[in-house]
Amino acid sequence: MSKEAPPPATRATIRDVAREAGVSVTTVSHALNGKGTASEETRRKVLAVAERLAYRAHPMARGLRRGRTGVLGLDMRPLDAIGSYIPEGVDYFVRFAGAAAVTALDHGLGLMLVPDLTRSDVSRAALGVDGYVIGDPMRDDPVLTRLLDASVPVVTVGRDPGRPDFTDWVGTDDARETERMLDLLRSRGARRVAFLAGTDDNAWNVDAELAYREWTARHAMPARILRVPEAAGEDGGRDAARRLLTGAGERPDAVHCQTGRHASGVLAEALRLGVAVPEDLFVTAGSDAQQTRIASPAITALDLAPEESGRAAVELLIARLNGEPATGPVVVPAQLYVRASTGSA
Repeated sequence: MSKEAPPPATRATIRDVAREAGVSVTTVSHALNGKGTASEETRRKVLAVAERLAYRAHPMARGLRRGRTGVLGLDMRPLDAIGSYIPEGVDYFVRFAGAAAVTALDHGLGLMLVPDLTRSDVSRAALGVDGYVIGDPMRDDPVLTRLLDASVPVVTVGRDPGRPDFTDWVGTDDARETERMLDLLRSRGARRVAFLAGTDDNAWNVDAELAYREWTARHAMPARILRVPEAAGEDGGRDAARRLLTGAGERPDAVHCQTGRHASGVLAEALRLGVAVPEDLFVTAGSDAQQTRIASPAITALDLAPEESGRAAVELLIARLNGEPATGPVVVPAQLYVRASTGSA
């Protein structure tokens, strides 16, 4: 028996069509727009379901089909979460946005930076761009949901942990890069490595923490994890260091921090407490920043290749706009900078 269309008060989304037709959202979008490689049978099925559900594309998507604006959008979700678009000492986002903008210009396009698209005060102009790059989406990110439901071309930097089937993303292999850092610590003699994680529910945090748990289990080491909000910055790192270095239990001989600001705070508090770095404690960061480079001693860190990621994200989005076949995910290598906080290079 065929399913009935939703009541008139309920506006069907592209996800409703995909679920009813038993295909992906991307397949629905391509079928409705005459793109992609779906079979004729699949196209007919999708069109029939869309008609039965009275599906109508979001105005944003209709505008995109009428013609290109020549502008791409960029929304960096970690900055939305922090509540500041100029976090002190963090140059990753500036480097990423600069490379993305230059790449867009090289293709004759502009790049517009926008805040959280779910905010009611976002300019209507932000809804009329040709496509979006979304930086580090949260799990089941509402911004990504809005764009996908509107059939707007979108590429993410880092995957959405709640969308395993979404592969149009660019970024580093955070699990492998975390293991590489932990292996360095072990090679330097660390046997009690604590992990200072962030609290944003994105793939960067999720994959790094899972890699840490698996790594400690594999090497029969104790796992000790503290989670500190990214917005807490250096103060959050200092507080975590006091808990790790003065609390009950055996003191760690290394602390790996996801953010450079946390790592800088850990280092400063360790030195204040009389814990020598690197003699008594190694400190490392999963994201390089101004603070890790100018610290004394300088902090060993992973540079997450923001320029290469920015270029690759825009290139992938342009391919999507041109209807080219899927090529994601695109994995870019991070650079490990070994500095004085883990001993001599």
